[in-house]
Amino acid sequence: MSTQMSVFLSQEAAQPQWGARAILSFSEAGATIHIGEGHDLGAVQRAGRTLDGQGIAFVSLRGEGWDLESVWAFYQGYRGPKKKNALEWDALSEADQTELEARIRATEWTRDIINKTAEEVAPRQLATMAAEYIKSVAPAGTVKAKIVKDKDLLTEGWEGIYAVGRGSERTSAMLQLDFNPTGDENAPVFACLVGKGITFDSGGYSIKPGQFMTAMKADMGGAATITGGLGLAIERGLNKRIKLILCCAENMISGRALKLGDIITYKNGKTVEIMNTDAEGRLVLADGLMYASAQSPELIIDCATLTGAAKNALGNDYHALLSFDDELSHQALTAANQEKEGLW
Repeated sequence: MSTQMSVFLSQEAAQPQWGARAILSFSEAGATIHIGEGHDLGAVQRAGRTLDGQGIAFVSLRGEGWDLESVWAFYQGYRGPKKKNALEWDALSEADQTELEARIRATEWTRDIINKTAEEVAPRQLATMAAEYIKSVAPAGTVKAKIVKDKDLLTEGWEGIYAVGRGSERTSAMLQLDFNPTGDENAPVFACLVGKGITFDSGGYSIKPGQFMTAMKADMGGAATITGGLGLAIERGLNKRIKLILCCAENMISGRALKLGDIITYKNGKTVEIMNTDAEGRLVLADGLMYASAQSPELIIDCATLTGAAKNALGNDYHALLSFDDELSHQALTAANQEKEGLW
């Protein structure tokens, strides 16, 4: 273990020698983050990232001002991808400590599974890992999970997931998870959460250029994010029945792969002609949304790394929201603001 560095918060500006807009200064006592009178949590997170980049492996948050949100902001910046950093902080209240630990568990699981290679996380493994994570944070007896895989997808009519994944040696899967804390097996479903789980996206025969394929182990980020969100909600005391549906496949090229001009006939009779095999996300999500609609929920949320156009429009700092329900959109934007997440 390296020598510990103490980190303090200050509303005062840094001394001039550190720069006119410096957020960090150093002394014999340790490092000071200059957050200004507005208590800039973004500055706290950037400072954490800077200290991680300098190779400071052991930090202790000291002094006044370190509440739940500031510790959380620092943690997010200071966390390194290899998870070698050590961080400690003064005791928070019991409620705040419980909330912080729940956030850490949810985000660690989400980040880790997105960062794993496609060799480690095949479609069936993604469905299994998601179910195991939800069971680990939910009260005993509140979770039932079913994984529909390979030819069973055709038996149940989930043609889109099967068609997208049929070119891969790794079989496709649909996770159908029921979180029901009510104790009533006939309780209405409040919400269905649908996630795109493409564990690797080559683009299929509409193949991606190499520079756009390097990050495609993360094309299951929608499934990971929606699962992590449910896990955090459960740890916060969610008491409504929720169904989680993950549409998991690997979009690869082989003699069995989906071809341009192929036609998929969905369970509801709709037909889709394939004009671009790299538009596979909407093909698998169609199955998940049909399953969700059949549950008659009050609310459906689907989460997906669906199109590069969203990133072109909003960059890396905002998530893209699309809904035809203005009231629901307002609720989502309000919730995002409360959670200090960027949503547009």
